[in-house]
Amino acid sequence: MNQTRTFLMFALLAVAYFLFMAWEKDYAPQPPATTRSSTVATTTKATNDGSVPGAIPSAPAATTAAPPAIGTGGTLAPKPAQLITVTTDVLRLTLDTRGGSLVHADLLAYPESAPTRKNPNPPPTVLLNNSDSHYFVAQDGLVSSSDTAKADQPDHLALFDSARSSYTLAKGQDTLNVDLTWHDAAGLKVTKTYSFTRGSYVIGLTQKIDNGSSQTWQGNPYQQLQRVAPPAPSNWLKHFTDPESRSFQGAAWYTGEKFEKLEFKNFSDKKDQLDSQIKGGWAAMLRLYFFAAWIPPANQTDHYVTATINPDSAHPRYLIRAVGPAISVAPGQAVSTQSRLYVGPNLQGTLDTIAPGLDLTIDYGMFKAIAVPMHWVLSQLHRIAQNWGVAIILLVLLIKLATWRLTAMQYRSSARMRKLAPRIQQLKERYGDDKMKMQQATMELYKKEKINPMGGCLPVLITMPVFLGLFYVLEYSLELRHAAFLWIPDLSAPDPLYILPVVYAAVMLGTQWLNPAAAGMDPAQAKMMKVMPLLFTVLFAFYPSGLCLYYAVNGLVGLGQQWWITHHVDREEDAKAAA
Repeated sequence: MNQTRTFLMFALLAVAYFLFMAWEKDYAPQPPATTRSSTVATTTKATNDGSVPGAIPSAPAATTAAPPAIGTGGTLAPKPAQLITVTTDVLRLTLDTRGGSLVHADLLAYPESAPTRKNPNPPPTVLLNNSDSHYFVAQDGLVSSSDTAKADQPDHLALFDSARSSYTLAKGQDTLNVDLTWHDAAGLKVTKTYSFTRGSYVIGLTQKIDNGSSQTWQGNPYQQLQRVAPPAPSNWLKHFTDPESRSFQGAAWYTGEKFEKLEFKNFSDKKDQLDSQIKGGWAAMLRLYFFAAWIPPANQTDHYVTATINPDSAHPRYLIRAVGPAISVAPGQAVSTQSRLYVGPNLQGTLDTIAPGLDLTIDYGMFKAIAVPMHWVLSQLHRIAQNWGVAIILLVLLIKLATWRLTAMQYRSSARMRKLAPRIQQLKERYGDDKMKMQQATMELYKKEKINPMGGCLPVLITMPVFLGLFYVLEYSLELRHAAFLWIPDLSAPDPLYILPVVYAAVMLGTQWLNPAAAGMDPAQAKMMKVMPLLFTVLFAFYPSGLCLYYAVNGLVGLGQQWWITHHVDREEDAKAAA
């Protein structure tokens, strides 16, 4: 097995996989939509173990629609809501006094696109958004479980009040608190306090219940994320080549021991739905490079559920919710609940300091054991080089140095088989279509010349997981997003001049020239190998240039090593022939 055949095998597997995923997304039969009530979690009583309480309403289909009455089935008259702007050094947020929900979030340190001459200051990345087509909001509230519960209660549809319409973390100020208040005619008052810290994407939430009524208030706090699925790619090629389309989109949660995910398309499957008591967990909605997650207190057991809201609408909303343990507030007493919300980038190595398991939102799958150390090495090289492109090149050299002996075995085996190519062609001419005799004669020739035809396989099998692990590192690393290198403005985007794909194609041509001739190869396979350079040129033309840079440099170094070993094998064989 030579290097070109190996690349052929993995390339065909990758192409087949991506084509199947694209076909399944566009044409596979979808499960029939089931009619659901717009209210989910219909248990009528809250329990001390955190069971889902009744009458937690879903958001109305449009922001102007009237929310449903809670527990009566009627409707409430719509009330005007106020939008509050909160600006820190890293976030620009919009709070809606309708429920005190976070309905918009700009990540100020992460532009939506790479700066260009025409657009030197692109707008920031939008993570939370309350538009119908990109709906993604973070909500929280309290729901009463009392027999005397009224329709008006402090859930995520209640109308809160704010003293100001904008808040800014001033220069020299490290923390900022934003208070929203709600009260009813009986004397119950709820104060939501959002806490912001300089340089942090973690938002603290305190819900304080002051019971000025004459009756005990009982209920549960809850936090939830609602989101619509991102727009589907316009065609299979877009799905195949766009990292955002290829990446996971959906809900994720941590059970305290295990990280689990649920794609949007599987929300309607009952066997995949979440309905569990979890201690020390969190609930999130993921997209490429960024995510939002509610993080309850680590020592608290919450009831986690997923649901689909308005599944038959043009933009069904997918929900993941964590409901806290039941609380009781006696008349004249006050009780507070705590939670945290992360709204920000997927920065490896920092998330686990916020909550256990949060680093798992960077999902490398089965190659995690390889990808995580490789990412660490790449980060250390970046500290030295101060450029991610240079760091990738240094990483190639380190890996090549570590695997030098293994790849040398592969190249030596290929070089020796290349010398036998004329003799194998003679055997093919001698035995014609008698494949059995041809195979026996070929194996006898290998045995006589002391060549193991599988000698190049073991090095490939050992090094291939490293290459695949690096594929995921370079595909999902936030650090490469908008990182420039020479003529490339963004290592997470395709090469704008297609230089790297062409370089890699040239490397493949050189590799084919050095590898054994196709004399003993099936004609169809020989033709396929001839078009491999063109196939990879087209493939890498749409892939992130950071990946192309790695494979191009890796191919160049490998080609140089193979030429050097082939040259020495030729000299050794010539010396033997002259002796």
